[in-house]
Amino acid sequence: MASTTGLRPGRRRRYRPYPRQPPRPELSAPGLLPKPLKTHRVTITSVQCGPPPVKFKGECTMSQDATLSVTAPPQVEKRTSMVPIALATLSGSALEWYDFFLYGTAAALVFNKIMFATTDPYVGTLLAFGTYALGFLARPLGGIIFGRLGDRIGRKSVLIVTLLIMGSATLAMGLIPTYAQVGFWAPVILIVLRLIQGLGAGAEFGGAAILAVEFSKKDRRGLHGSWPAVGVFLGLLLSSGIFAIVTTMLPEDAFLSWGWRIPFLLSILVIIVAMVIRLKISETPAFEKLKSADQVAKQPLREIFRTQKKGLFVLMGAQVAQNANSYIYLTFATSYIVGTLGLAKNLGPLGVTLGAAVTLVTIPFFGWLSDRIGRKPVILFGAISAAAFAFPFFWLLQTKTESLVLLAMMIGIGLGNAAMFGPQGAFFSELFTARVRFSGLSMGREIASAAVGGFVPLVAVALVGWSGHYWPVAILTIVVCLVGIVAVSLSSETRDRSIEATEAH
Repeated sequence: MASTTGLRPGRRRRYRPYPRQPPRPELSAPGLLPKPLKTHRVTITSVQCGPPPVKFKGECTMSQDATLSVTAPPQVEKRTSMVPIALATLSGSALEWYDFFLYGTAAALVFNKIMFATTDPYVGTLLAFGTYALGFLARPLGGIIFGRLGDRIGRKSVLIVTLLIMGSATLAMGLIPTYAQVGFWAPVILIVLRLIQGLGAGAEFGGAAILAVEFSKKDRRGLHGSWPAVGVFLGLLLSSGIFAIVTTMLPEDAFLSWGWRIPFLLSILVIIVAMVIRLKISETPAFEKLKSADQVAKQPLREIFRTQKKGLFVLMGAQVAQNANSYIYLTFATSYIVGTLGLAKNLGPLGVTLGAAVTLVTIPFFGWLSDRIGRKPVILFGAISAAAFAFPFFWLLQTKTESLVLLAMMIGIGLGNAAMFGPQGAFFSELFTARVRFSGLSMGREIASAAVGGFVPLVAVALVGWSGHYWPVAILTIVVCLVGIVAVSLSSETRDRSIEATEAH
């Protein structure tokens, strides 16, 4: 007879301190795990996760073969520090304009006496300034050549090359022999070096502005893009300051013999600092993205004229207004104060120096303001205020009161001109797509600068000589401002454009 307890006869029941585990339930559907039990073992065969020690809330999924996978959080993009970018753009732009203003000063004080053999000092000065003008003619060519290379091989490489070209030419100017030593070859060497210097300078401002803007966050482009403009007046202050120190410390004979070489040779310090910084920075994210997507423009100039002509003409119009204003204040006004009004010789240069010092504050301010309210309102304000100040500027000069003359120079250089110049780096960069930005900015800016920079002071002098009055120059100032107002008004606001865009707006 079978036992009702389920045990064999004669065997005793074994005591169990806890009940037997129930059998594992069957899966209700493929891919689903049973409900958790009191003890549950899982074999982990693979784990995918982000790098420690980052803490995150991941998504875990477990398959039937007990494989655990963990989804890592999205990686946070690391931004490049803007400090080396700021130093790279400031130092290169300062060197460019240090060279530029240094040559202009030397042409007036030195080269007319030691490089050109003539008994007529007027002819010597004319020849010296003729070589000065050659730099303007070389700059557009440099903008076209190196702008195209910047769109083809990268921003960083071109900026290193242009720095070497500019710096080497400037350094060599401090080493060239005089006419008394080598005769005819002295002015020939000077002209060649001036052309080389202009070629390198033709792409420096555009490349520096693009470097700053393409590394910058969207809401800081105006501020960061203003650094090359600050470098312009920083170079002016350096050149005028060093020349003033050398001319003050040395007698005229020593200055004409060897002292004039010192400011040119000192440029090696800026070259070394700028080169070290530029070698350490990386290529801009916008150009790296173009390379990785194989979207680098093969013919950037052709693409500009086919798809982005409007941006080119807007840039040139805005540049005409700002550049003409700069040279009216920096060049013509200085000669007008001394030659026409008969005031002290140091008053004009002092006014330029004070105005340049003011721009070190106002230019970045207007760049920052363009990040808040837009590029167009700030640039239009600058052009309108410069036009409105045209006649009051000369009224203040006519008082022949030193304090009012200096005030006029500070307002002219540091207000309307600075408002047009501050947002320029960001505005000009945003007018073009990433594919052709270097070519469009450098070519358009340098052509416009060559058209007005070397000629506006000459035209202004001729107008005063023809009329015997200042009012034609005031009208000329208003006309060039109107060119900028019309050009900028035709453009749409660029502040919110993508700096990495490859399609024309």
